[in-house]
Amino acid sequence: MGKRILDLTLAVMLAPFAAFVVLLFGILIFSEDLKNPLFRQIRVGRDGRPFLLFKLRTMRVGTPDLPSHEASSAQFTRLGGFLRHVKIDELPQIWNVIRGDMSFVGPRPCLPAQQELIHCRDALGLSRLRPGITGPAQIAGLDMSEPARLAKADALYIGRWSLMRDLRYIAATVSGSGAGDAVK
Repeated sequence: MGKRILDLTLAVMLAPFAAFVVLLFGILIFSEDLKNPLFRQIRVGRDGRPFLLFKLRTMRVGTPDLPSHEASSAQFTRLGGFLRHVKIDELPQIWNVIRGDMSFVGPRPCLPAQQELIHCRDALGLSRLRPGITGPAQIAGLDMSEPARLAKADALYIGRWSLMRDLRYIAATVSGSGAGDAVK
């Protein structure tokens, strides 16, 4: 079984649950400020191609397009910190997995403005991978504030890839047993 088959199988299995949770929290987010609960943003995908990433909105409308590690807590919605902490804000990315924009496991997709990270990843051959909802850097607790270190952690993934390793990364993310994102 290949990586794409694993991604599609998991995505189809999780889609009904994810849709329910996204709908529930989407209603709660909408009730706070009557604004769209979904956040859409252009990210850099496989082979450097841009794609539209989906998340539940955790920041107030009008917050500048900054990497998450640069955002202040005052910019979060009332539910934003909780949604990020338990990773519920990432559930709409299952749609990105189904579309083929992303994988469950891989380097996190970066913003087009994060040129240093893009160059580091290109140099290590990471741009040929689909970006992931989770990955080795997230499990290790690395965020995008240290591009070279982040790219090196993700590069180790290429040499050690296996379906079982992907399943372990997914399990560590869901259970919270990794160090987690530095963004809380």
